[in-house]
Amino acid sequence: MKKTVLAFSRVSPEMAERLQQDFNVIIPDPKKGDLNEQFNEALPHSHGMIGAGRKLGREQLESAKQLEVVSSISVGYDNYDVGYLTERGIMLTNTPDVLTESTADLGFSLIMSSARRVAELDAYTKAGNWKRSIEAPHFGTDVYGKTLGIVGMGNIGAAVARRGRLGFNMPILYSGNSRKTAVEQELGAQFRTLDQLLAESDFVCLVVPLSEKTKHLISTRELSLMKKGAILVNIARGPIVDEPALIEALKNGTIRGAGLDVYEKEPLPESPLFQLSNAVTLPHIGSATHETRQAMADRAYDNLRAALLGEKPQDLVNAQVWKG
Repeated sequence: MKKTVLAFSRVSPEMAERLQQDFNVIIPDPKKGDLNEQFNEALPHSHGMIGAGRKLGREQLESAKQLEVVSSISVGYDNYDVGYLTERGIMLTNTPDVLTESTADLGFSLIMSSARRVAELDAYTKAGNWKRSIEAPHFGTDVYGKTLGIVGMGNIGAAVARRGRLGFNMPILYSGNSRKTAVEQELGAQFRTLDQLLAESDFVCLVVPLSEKTKHLISTRELSLMKKGAILVNIARGPIVDEPALIEALKNGTIRGAGLDVYEKEPLPESPLFQLSNAVTLPHIGSATHETRQAMADRAYDNLRAALLGEKPQDLVNAQVWKG
């Protein structure tokens, strides 16, 4: 008898077809009524879940008595109550590694576009304002040879650092919970406390996971430590930055600018950030390339299938639940 899988976010037709080869698949459809109602109706019948972007914990999963695995199509898993899933013996899997290079590309593009005011001057040009040669009020700042600070030197942080050091001859500073000797040897990266890194860096790139410890890691005090000409880039999670504090810092010139892919609230329909010419604002597209999203979907499918067929998934977050 086939087990039942509930897709808790949109999946591609190709993914749906693959799932249907092995499982009964429930995909809530907006044409059939309220998505949350369909989701809740499917929970008691579901052995596995696959998707991204929905908060899942005790309140949401209480009726999912048969649930064995939640396969997230993401690297981060702050949307999920890992403690509760572990308490229930429910496996949680994610998709690490496959989006490292794409997200690092995006991070470095935010560094470049913020420094050279790409989005601002693109809009300026398209609005018909280019009447004469650009002068000092529209000048940007160099990237080559400037100091790049990485807050959170994991795989993505190291990939951003590699682009900076090898492509733009940038000295690399980093902060985190532990020293990364391999990165120090490869790139000449130097370990700093967070305060030291903020004070010394021309560009600060945030790549830390979201936790109680890192929520609002960057707020008014931290922004005041940064150089007046520095640029903050966030490709991690929105709540790592105190958004009102950042808006104030951008308005009053505490820092030069910011490149943002993530926000405290997502989607973000309106925000004072959108009115600031020194903020580049993207709609959380760190992994949004055709190749990477396909690789993530494939990895999530493999994790889900393994779990429901009694095999240990490759990317098991809460390994203590595995009884194999």
